Amino acid sequence: MLIRLESRRQRLGPRWATLLLTLICVLVYARSALLAPGPRLALLLDWGSIPRTLLHPPSGPWWRVQGDAALHLLTALFIHADAPHLIGNMAFLLIFGLPVERAIGSLRLLLLFLIGGMLANIAGALSLPQAVMPIIGASGAVSAIVGAYLALFPRAHLGVVLPLGAYLEFLRVPAALLIGLWVLLQVVFSRLGPSFGAIAWWAHLAGFACGLLSGLMLRPQARARARRSIG
Repeated sequence: MLIRLESRRQRLGPRWATLLLTLICVLVYARSALLAPGPRLALLLDWGSIPRTLLHPPSGPWWRVQGDAALHLLTALFIHADAPHLIGNMAFLLIFGLPVERAIGSLRLLLLFLIGGMLANIAGALSLPQAVMPIIGASGAVSAIVGAYLALFPRAHLGVVLPLGAYLEFLRVPAALLIGLWVLLQVVFSRLGPSFGAIAWWAHLAGFACGLLSGLMLRPQARARARRSIG
């Protein structure tokens, strides 16, 4: 049995992407939290993705402006405004990222996070074209992971804890139902706009759509990978 389990690990390789992405986000936030308010705001502005700069670049060498904009689409994914922002994103990343990584592999998970997150930030910028405050956080990238999870595990169930009177009740609920409700909330919030805070809701929806499409495309490889793991 030990030999069989070891051979499975060798075929599938170690899973490292979800934990690495979580660690980077936590370390970046810890570093920024140690800064004074002024330098911390400067960090957000320097490394976040500012819609107005992205869509209406200032004068300067074309290659320099476009290169900086692309870089900031990437670096913005690892910057979070506050602890609740970070904790929420990392919780979703761990819950959905680990099973997706097992299904599609670490490198594909990493690429989905980065490319899906950058495309989500572009969508967020298009929804707020004149905004001068940066789009930051892994929300769009995590939304891509959630979309991939739904495509790869459409019949999965998730455990939720509900307060019922003086007791807490643990229930298993279809993941498709919970994710569907989450998507519906993003649509509602995107319509209401500033009433629910300066959040790029369309980045969440675009990331989810990107992940859903990617997950559907990767389902054959994921199934083949699952067969190898038990073969």
